[in-house]
Parts: sequence; structure tokens; C-alpha cells
Amino acid sequence: MQRRMLSKEDEAAAGDEIEVRREDQDKINRFSRLHQREKLLQEELKVKQKDKEDLEEISGELELADEDEKVPYKMGDCFISLPVPEVHELLSASVEKIDGDFSAVEDKLGEIREEMQELKAALYGRFGRSINLEA
Repeated sequence: MQRRMLSKEDEAAAGDEIEVRREDQDKINRFSRLHQREKLLQEELKVKQKDKEDLEEISGELELADEDEKVPYKMGDCFISLPVPEVHELLSASVEKIDGDFSAVEDKLGEIREEMQELKAALYGRFGRSINLEA
């Protein structure tokens, strides 16, 4: 078995261990929950962006369709044949809804990141290099 020698910095850090108080642990736990939430929201943004791109592509394809033609439009679990202008309106409304949802998720993500920065500052201020909050 090989023994590892501690550097002077490691020895100094081991001698200066900081006690983790309940409030510190609460901040660490909160940071962890926020970090997980941030990942979920980033994934949600990717899905919404893809949905928006798909709807815009479909709108572009419909530009080639004849105005008098009826095209299938999915509503819930079924398809309904609707005139092209009506489908354009429905697609525009869907894009607007996605844009609103996208903005709401971005706002929430901004709030989470702001709170994470505050927690990072507090925790790094208390523990210095002995804590790693980078993922």
C-alpha cells in the first residue's frame, strides 16, 4: 500500500477545517436543488426551441399549398382537415404560445442563476477552496 504525502497546502487546509453549520448545509442543499432545476429548465428550453423550429418549418411548407386546399391539422389525438389560411392562424398562435412559454422559462432560469450566484458567493466566502460548486 502506497502512502500519499500531503502537500503543505493540504496540511494547512486539514488543520483549518471549517465546521459545517446547519445553515451552511441548507445553502448547499438549496444550491444542489437549484442546479438540478437549472438543468431541467435548459432541457425544456431546447424542446421548446425545437418545437418552434418545427412549427416554423411547417408554416413554410404550407406557403406552397393552394389556398383553397384543405390540410390535416392535429388537434389533441385526431386530425381535422382545415383550410390553409385557418391552419396558418393556428400555427401562428402556437408559435406565439411557445414564444411566451420560452420567455417564462428563460425568466425563471435567470432567477435561478441569480440565486445560485448568491449562494456560491456565500459558500465560497465561508469555505474558500474547500468546497466545489462547479459542475
